[in-house]
Amino acid sequence: MANRRLSMRRVREILRLKYELGLTERRISISLGIARSTVADHLGRAKMAGIGWPLPSGMDDESLERLLFPPPPPSSVRRPQPDLPLIHRELRRKGVTLQLLWQEYKAKHPDGYQYTRFCDLYREWSGRLDLPMRFDHKAGERTFVDYAGQTVPIVDRITGEIREAEIFVAVLGASNYTFAEATWTQSLPDWIGSHVRAFEYFEGVTEIVTPDNPRVGVSKPCRYEPDLNPTYQDLASHYGVAIIPARAGKPKDKAKVEAGVLVVERWILARLRNRTFFSLAELNDAIGELLEDLNGRPFKKLPGTRRRLYEELDRPALKPLPSSPFEYAEWARPGVNIDYHVEIDGHYYSVPYRLVKDRVDARITAATVEIFHKGKRVASHARSRRKGKHTTLKEHMPKSHQAYLEWTPSRIISWAEKTGENTAALIAAVMERRPHPEQGFRSCLGIMRLGKEYGADRLEAACRRALAVNAVSYKSVKSILKTGLDRQPLPEERERRANLIDHPNIRGSDYYH
Repeated sequence: MANRRLSMRRVREILRLKYELGLTERRISISLGIARSTVADHLGRAKMAGIGWPLPSGMDDESLERLLFPPPPPSSVRRPQPDLPLIHRELRRKGVTLQLLWQEYKAKHPDGYQYTRFCDLYREWSGRLDLPMRFDHKAGERTFVDYAGQTVPIVDRITGEIREAEIFVAVLGASNYTFAEATWTQSLPDWIGSHVRAFEYFEGVTEIVTPDNPRVGVSKPCRYEPDLNPTYQDLASHYGVAIIPARAGKPKDKAKVEAGVLVVERWILARLRNRTFFSLAELNDAIGELLEDLNGRPFKKLPGTRRRLYEELDRPALKPLPSSPFEYAEWARPGVNIDYHVEIDGHYYSVPYRLVKDRVDARITAATVEIFHKGKRVASHARSRRKGKHTTLKEHMPKSHQAYLEWTPSRIISWAEKTGENTAALIAAVMERRPHPEQGFRSCLGIMRLGKEYGADRLEAACRRALAVNAVSYKSVKSILKTGLDRQPLPEERERRANLIDHPNIRGSDYYH
């Protein structure tokens, strides 16, 4: 650029190469690695100032710079000053630029500053603002979310136990309008719930939500493609927002929310430090009152308040909330067992038989369990809290086991017969007690695997005891083996032995062998 100001050391070198060595502007440009126009500009300034080479003895850099770049002569006419706070506020509106605001300024004040000076005045002024006041984002563009570093103690009225509550903070980028609330944890349900309540407080959603790479919301932090938690991605889809986490090692990405957290800690948490709270609701009521005061507090270096800027800038630009609030759901990726069921929290839900041994995606809400395979929903069940039980749809069952699966009830029984007749009988009994034999496959496989750990003989003995005491389950057989009961006589055998008369004149059966 022709008006780029070089260091005086390089200016001296330009003058030496020109007047001592007689190099052209082009060669000087190549030699010093600077634009030819910059060389020409500085040589022109030197000529106008009457500076040649060598420089006068005793001329320091400050004197040389003053000759080359003299201050502009004082103007007798005072130019109208731009309304810098208004410019600052208007820049937050979509499509508004400094060029447009300068044109409007010049239309109103034809004798006003030119564009370059107009921009310089604004940048000098905005650079003196406190960090929390530097609104760097367009209206309705971005929400920043994070947890405060401080926690608030809550006392149990009965036990006196103290539990620390976490403080969630959300800040709108254009207006700095702030939301805060207390939750018991930073876990996924609390994280998602705080987002929902923040959107309701703002009465709309921005285009982008920027978290500070929290582990609960971002599964794998990455500068370019962070992996979002599936539930967090569901939230984004429901509200029509983009989740763009702050980049690791980029403080500017986090400055807005960090400033918002600092304000909440100073103006809310610090004011509550001497109060004792006995419930989360009581704490949130107190935070809500101080939050209204914070958003209504006048700025120190700007006219207005957070609430006023929110009403003028962010609120008109926010996207409306969806007709229904977000329904919290967690995701899992279970495998389909040979009994064509997947396990969710200890309960078993059926899926189409053809998916045996595949991996599926499960969306789990308080009321339903939905199963997806390659993005397509293949099953939906009412959620059950009964552990160890099955929820099976008839249409998921195969018409012919032989056509679809290598494992059948008869094959499992045949496999068990290799261990012994008691093992086979127990396996058959397990499947007979289920509404559908396939629901017993999982238990049967577990029983057969116990033979690898304890040996076939002990497994056969344990199954014999389980059948005798009517304890037909995997857990019962495992408990018999673990406690060594398989090595003890059965109850009826003990009773028979107890009824025998023990007398020296009575010969036992061994006498005849």
